[in-house]
Amino acid sequence: MEPQEATEEDILLAQRIISAASRHDLAALQILLKDGSANVQDPTTGTTPLHAAIAACTPNDAAETNVDEGKGKAKGSARTEEGAVKIVEELLQNGAIWNDLNKDNETPGCVAHRLGLMKLYQIMVEAGVRAELLFSKMDELDLDETDNEPAIIPKKNPPIQGLQESEQIMRDGEDDDVSLDNHAYLKSKLRFQPGILLDESHNAVMMDWETAIMTRHAETLLPSPGLRAMNVGHGMGIVDRAIQERKPKEHHIVEAHPQVLEKMRKEGWMDKPGVRVWEGRWQDVLPRMVEQGVLLDGIYYDTFAEDYKALREFFSEWVVQLLDPSGGVDEEGGLFGWYNGLGADRQICYDVYTKVAEMDLYEAGFDTKWEDIAVPESLHGSEAWKGTRRPYWALDVYRLPVNTFIK
Repeated sequence: MEPQEATEEDILLAQRIISAASRHDLAALQILLKDGSANVQDPTTGTTPLHAAIAACTPNDAAETNVDEGKGKAKGSARTEEGAVKIVEELLQNGAIWNDLNKDNETPGCVAHRLGLMKLYQIMVEAGVRAELLFSKMDELDLDETDNEPAIIPKKNPPIQGLQESEQIMRDGEDDDVSLDNHAYLKSKLRFQPGILLDESHNAVMMDWETAIMTRHAETLLPSPGLRAMNVGHGMGIVDRAIQERKPKEHHIVEAHPQVLEKMRKEGWMDKPGVRVWEGRWQDVLPRMVEQGVLLDGIYYDTFAEDYKALREFFSEWVVQLLDPSGGVDEEGGLFGWYNGLGADRQICYDVYTKVAEMDLYEAGFDTKWEDIAVPESLHGSEAWKGTRRPYWALDVYRLPVNTFIK
């Protein structure tokens, strides 16, 4: 069914809704929303009522401006931020979309974060979490109307369903992107270059800036020698080399891409003492491991071209069977970690993902502890991503998860 063209009356109503939101006029907004929508957008700027309400908190004079020391970010006026809170809550209650993008490629939460309006930012994060949990539940009940749409997948752990819609405007015309489908990726030709692994669509599968992060993952999962480890997704071999340095008793590696496996053979991985390479997708390999009674002290997950639903299935269905609850150091229980690249091209998406993942992990029976690791400043800039399709990381801090069974 073709969308109806907006009438002059519709356009005027939309302008009045955005204006009321910008003025923080709650009474006027409530009246306008009786006949109008909280999801209108300015056709020129892409501004929604949420964008307008938050952006209006920009201080109008120097007396109202604060600067976050050490970060150089302007902080909006606390007085105007409080006024915006009621407007934002009203809009969200009326169905406003938390991650709509304006023409500057910013969500309302991005605007709040840029202006240092952290109370409003947290409200938008919470709105994102609620939306993603709702999408997840709808998907479980087969109620989602977008099931037939292609998944939108950036580099590592890709967007949850609700985030896909806000990113679609950036992804149109990318039917040739093999990172959108794991089966297509596994059939694609990879390019091993100094410091980077690329797929045939020029997506960075892995980069050497991740070395410090993966080394720390190995340290947290294998705090002492003689433990049993598994890594899913070998890639450039960064984390597996780090695991080897921890001197594990057993080292299982699950890898599915033929070129990566060929390179592993040339590098002697199949012949290393204590190493067993399982060839194939983890969805096919892990049931065999369970049948053979494999138990592990440390599990790490870092796949490519798979969505968040795959990660959730991994820990909900398989980590619970393979991780030894009596394993680890002093039989305190095994440890699980995963590459946390969820939504890392946008701060609010990263924060939403982090909260959703922690909640899903808790539901699966895991506690989560986070360790913040600074990302190299040199990563931020076009030169660092030269030759890649798009940057998969744009944040200052990596949040490293360590999961244990709830006791």
